[in-house]
Amino acid sequence: MQRRGNVGVWIAVLVVVAAAAGLAIVAAGRRGHSAPATMPSGVAAAVPVEVAPVEVGPIARRRTFSGSLEATAQVMVAPKVGGRIVTISLDLADPVTRGQVVATLDRDEPEQLVAQAEADLAVARAGVTQAESAAAIAEREYERVTELHGQSIVSDSELDAARASHLSNRAAVAVASARVERAEAALRSARIRLEDATVRADWQSGDETRVVSQRFAEEGDTVAAGDPIISVIELDPIEAVIYVAESDYAKLAPGQPVTLTTDAHRGRRWEGVVARVAPVFRSGTRQARVELSVPNPEATLKPGMFVRVDTTLERVAEAVIIPERALTTRNGQPVVFVVSDDGSSVRMIEVEIGIRDNDRVQILSGDVRGRVVTLGQQLLGDGSAISVHSARGEGG
Repeated sequence: MQRRGNVGVWIAVLVVVAAAAGLAIVAAGRRGHSAPATMPSGVAAAVPVEVAPVEVGPIARRRTFSGSLEATAQVMVAPKVGGRIVTISLDLADPVTRGQVVATLDRDEPEQLVAQAEADLAVARAGVTQAESAAAIAEREYERVTELHGQSIVSDSELDAARASHLSNRAAVAVASARVERAEAALRSARIRLEDATVRADWQSGDETRVVSQRFAEEGDTVAAGDPIISVIELDPIEAVIYVAESDYAKLAPGQPVTLTTDAHRGRRWEGVVARVAPVFRSGTRQARVELSVPNPEATLKPGMFVRVDTTLERVAEAVIIPERALTTRNGQPVVFVVSDDGSSVRMIEVEIGIRDNDRVQILSGDVRGRVVTLGQQLLGDGSAISVHSARGEGG
């Protein structure tokens, strides 16, 4: 008898058998276990059941998590100096390369500062030339007076005055040189300020090309140093973020493969890996953040999209596997009914459940082999007589 299309017949058969076997099952239940149903005449009633074979093979614990996408990296492009924005060359969703000009600020003031610094430097260098000339003259005078003093032609006081003038002019050269260095530093600063009037997008690592995710200013706006003009994000790879409970946390590790899907692109799947697993749990939810890296060369996936992430948390190569519908409970314990070799009766066996994979269940303990009952368990007890009506399409 096939299961599909014969539901009405099954119900009629089960009702008749249940009525005949009810007293025996109730009595057995009071003793804490089930017993084979018996007819009033003492002859055992065969309970019609469906069965399926016990399998031995691989099984995996798969989980689906929900999460959202985030940009792998985000850079706020802002000027280093304040000023009025003259031009902005990029807008929302435009591609941008490393070092590309984003905006230019009014250059009048920084150009004036450069001109002033260049003039100050020229004056300082002229001062050095003047000081060096005076120092050379003072040095020659000192040498002449020293020679005359050796001939007792000039006095000691005249020698001391020549020495003092010589030392003073040498110091003046050092001061003038320091002024030149200060003027050069001011010129470099003015030129940097002028260069900073051209705002460029720059980042240290990742792809050479990114995309503009947001624009904060318009041409003509006056901005201060550090005020963002645009936001630039990296889309390849993109980052998916999920949160996992303690029961799944230990089974996730960097490098573990994942598969990602999203409602925005039904039917498409993206492969990625676990990139980072947070070392702490959120106190409010008792969940940990897990970041996934997903290649996105076509930039199809966008930050903010809702995604579903499938991954395998555990895999067993050789497991005892039964259909999930073969499980039932007695006295709060999971049990299965194993069919005898001749197919005429069943044994009730308490089991420990392991991995669940869709409609398949791993059995960790219990002597479960051969075939198990998948329909009709509610009328069975240990040792009950059965009549096999279906074994996955095979007749009894």
